[in-house]
Amino acid sequence: MTSKQTIIGRVAQLAKANINALIDQAEDPQKMLDQLIRDYTNNIREAEDAVSTTIGNLRMLEQDHREDVDAAAEWGAKALAASKKADELRRSGDAAEADTFDNLAKVALQRQLQSEREAREAEPTIATQTEVVDKLKSGLTQMKEKLIQLQSKRDQLIARSKTAQAQNQMMDAAKNINVLDPTSELNRFEEKVRREEAKAVGKQELAASSLDAQFEKLDSLGDSAEIEARLAALKSPA
Repeated sequence: MTSKQTIIGRVAQLAKANINALIDQAEDPQKMLDQLIRDYTNNIREAEDAVSTTIGNLRMLEQDHREDVDAAAEWGAKALAASKKADELRRSGDAAEADTFDNLAKVALQRQLQSEREAREAEPTIATQTEVVDKLKSGLTQMKEKLIQLQSKRDQLIARSKTAQAQNQMMDAAKNINVLDPTSELNRFEEKVRREEAKAVGKQELAASSLDAQFEKLDSLGDSAEIEARLAALKSPA
C-alpha cells in the first residue's frame, strides 16, 4: 500500500469516527480528547500535504494532456496543409514534389496519432487522480469539522470540571460552618455586626440627650431674663 493510500484510509477512518461514543468509553475523557486533538491535527497536516502534492501532480498531468491535444490538432492541420499542397503540385504536373508533400502529410499524421494516443493514455490517470483529490478534500473537510467538534467538547468538559470543582469547594466550606455553633465563623461575624449596630444606637442616643440638654439650658436662660425684667418693672416708680 502506498503512503498516499494509507493517508486516504486514515482520513476516511478519522472522518467517520464517532466522537461521542469514544468519549463515553474513555476512562479519562479529557486525556482522550487531548490525544484525539493531537492525532487529528497531525493527520490533517499530513492530509493537507498529500492533497497539495496530489493536486500538483494532477495539474501537471492535465497540462501535459492539453499539450498533447493541442499538438494533435496542430499536426492534423499540418497534415491537411501538406496534403493540399501535394494535390496542387500533382494537378500542375509536378508529381515528384507532390509525393514529397504527401510524405510530409504522412509524417504529420503519424505525429498526430502519437499525440492522440498519449492524450488517451493520460485520461484514466487524470480521472483516478481527480477522484483521489476529491476524496482527500472531502475527508479533510470532515476531519477539520471533527477537530472543531473535539475542541468544543474539550472546552465544555473543562468548563464542567471547573464548575464541579468550584461547587465541591463551596460545599466543603459550607460543611465547616455550623450556624448553631456560637464559635462558628458565621456567628462570630453576626455578633460583630450586632456590636457595631449597638454602638451606633448608643451614639445616636448620646447625641440626642446632649441636644435636649442644650435646649433645656436655653429655656432656663429665657426664664431668668423674664424674671429680671419683671422685677425691674416692680421697682420702677409708678
